[in-house]
Amino acid sequence: MPRYKVAHVKEQGIDLIIIPVDASFGLEAQNQQEEFREQLEAHAISAGLKGTVVPVWRDAFGTMKFLAPLNWHPFFKGLSYDQVLASLNREIFW
Repeated sequence: MPRYKVAHVKEQGIDLIIIPVDASFGLEAQNQQEEFREQLEAHAISAGLKGTVVPVWRDAFGTMKFLAPLNWHPFFKGLSYDQVLASLNREIFW
């Protein structure tokens, strides 16, 4: 059963569900990334969480990458992977 620790946070009055995923996520095709993000979102909703789901991962250079709406890019560019890990406060699974 897959389990994901998530950071359920409120930023600028908006709920975000930030989910660290495996680095291999970054190697997937864009449509596969989006399909997986939608699965994560469905399971987050089932767990009673609301908000925009944003998968994050480290690339081969250790830089945090993310799949987020364009309007959230400045926020995520200013966030470190370690900050995300320090904010983990919930868990989803299926």
